Amino acid sequence: MDNNSRRNFLKTSLLVAGSFGILSLKPEIFNVYEAKTSNSILGMKYPFSLPKLKYNSDSLEPFIDTKTMEIHYGKHHQAYIDKLNAAFEKFPEWQSKEINELFSKINLLPADLKNAVQNNGGGHFNHSLFWEILTPEKNTNPDEILMKKIVDTFTSIEKLKENFNKTALSVFGSGWAWLIVDEKKELSITSTSNQDNPLMNLNVIKGYPLFGIDVWEHAYYLKYQNKRAEYLNNIWNIINWKQISENYKNYIK
Repeated sequence: MDNNSRRNFLKTSLLVAGSFGILSLKPEIFNVYEAKTSNSILGMKYPFSLPKLKYNSDSLEPFIDTKTMEIHYGKHHQAYIDKLNAAFEKFPEWQSKEINELFSKINLLPADLKNAVQNNGGGHFNHSLFWEILTPEKNTNPDEILMKKIVDTFTSIEKLKENFNKTALSVFGSGWAWLIVDEKKELSITSTSNQDNPLMNLNVIKGYPLFGIDVWEHAYYLKYQNKRAEYLNNIWNIINWKQISENYKNYIK
């Protein structure tokens, strides 16, 4: 084969490959699918179930009251799971997929399943992470590795909390505020509406969530009424920085 023939052959092959998407295959959300939290909530799949709390419903008093925990965990979270499982019954071909893969391919899902994964799957994942990063142990701290990254990024943990609270207060209506590791393995604070999260291939800012704080009214209204700022200030007392540090190490290793 002469040089011109070889060149034409390669050009044709590339065009054919491109037409089938071979050249454009890439992770929809960098390599976050490979990361796992300590209890593998990223690996949850159908049939979904309510995760067991590592503490009692009254253990987060006085910062989160017992009644809110009972309703939020036992009623709201369970409802997301029930609706999510019901949706998957109609789509057996998707039942073996882990929840993070579903988030990263959300635009490929059938419309009915996409809505269920976005709203109820988001609700299930977001709350599973939320319960995990709360603890009855008061005023824990990040480990040395995460603390250094926090200081390098935000100058201090106090500044991180200040910026995070501003983001959470700016959420209009219902949603979440997040500390994430982005595709460059940098820390970033972001927010999502409703039950969206940074793993979903719907958001401008994507990343692996180290933790999220729920700013739906059902998360705080019984105790704090409309005082979202007070709820946000208080919740830092029961943030599980030990677990968040583990989440960070699991991602960057």
